[in-house]
Amino acid sequence: MTNRHILITGGAGYIGSILTSELLRANYRVTVLDSLLFGGESIVPLLSHPNFHFIKSDVTEPRAIRDAARREWQKPDSVVHLAGIVGFPACQAVGRPVAWKYNVEATKLVFEQAADLGVERFVFASTYSNYGLSQDGKPVTEESPLNPQSLYAETKIASEEYLLSQKDAACAPLLFRFATLYGISPRTRFDLIVNQFVLEAFTKRELIIYQRGYSRSFVHIRDVVRGVIMGLEAEQGKVRGQVFNLGAENGNYSKNDIVNFILKRMPETVVEYKDLTFGGDMRDITASFEKIKRVLGFDTTLNVDDGVREVLFALKSGLIRNPTDDRYRNAQFIVQ
Repeated sequence: MTNRHILITGGAGYIGSILTSELLRANYRVTVLDSLLFGGESIVPLLSHPNFHFIKSDVTEPRAIRDAARREWQKPDSVVHLAGIVGFPACQAVGRPVAWKYNVEATKLVFEQAADLGVERFVFASTYSNYGLSQDGKPVTEESPLNPQSLYAETKIASEEYLLSQKDAACAPLLFRFATLYGISPRTRFDLIVNQFVLEAFTKRELIIYQRGYSRSFVHIRDVVRGVIMGLEAEQGKVRGQVFNLGAENGNYSKNDIVNFILKRMPETVVEYKDLTFGGDMRDITASFEKIKRVLGFDTTLNVDDGVREVLFALKSGLIRNPTDDRYRNAQFIVQ
């Protein structure tokens, strides 16, 4: 039984809303700090929970974390930093100065405040986009060179470098490089490959695919949340200053594989392939997840087929009534 206190930045978002509810279910105290850029409906059901606090604030504010911690509870034991401008299209849309402010400068601000408060652990959400293109075609490991193909990845690498320079601080950083997420959440996103493909096939009965043979690593959002919680609960010595790819080997697929999962459930879908070269996220990589399995004992419980079924059910049943609404995207420009 725990009453440990976790502060989550971006806790009303795609990952944060599920992480918050799972931590509450495990008897943690949770403070969510979020600017509600995409609304707060995702956490409304949690408001009456005795172990839940919400503070509307922006992580670029110099005292956001300090002010959030000045409540009747004790200081947070851990901070999970999810807030930021997520994805390369969103970063491209706002431009380098804004992306840098929200993704790099804000990370430093949040970490410095956490350290000043005596927080023990700082969990940072990064991305396997940082690897860019695989140099030799082999799955990338945490030791592989970083080769960012987008502004988004550049901001994440800069944040990682700062946090890893603080690995001996009392506030221990732990970095997760998430694979490409999919699945339904209280704040679902439809600008992620699997979710987007299901939406397009369901609403338009067609898919237009770019970068046809490119490979990616995919992981269900609920497995990501499980992995983050395992990181929060692991012995400090196992995770201090460590970087983990978060996903599983069975999540490595090409875009063609994802299309086949869609066609299995919506065989009437017309698929068109197009060539496209653009200044964006040209990832063609698969990742190794040996380290997280060995160190934390993590493995996934859901696969892409589960995700396709889940998203399709949410659309067919009307659980999500206006899936093309802006609030389900971090940016309007999406490349499939």
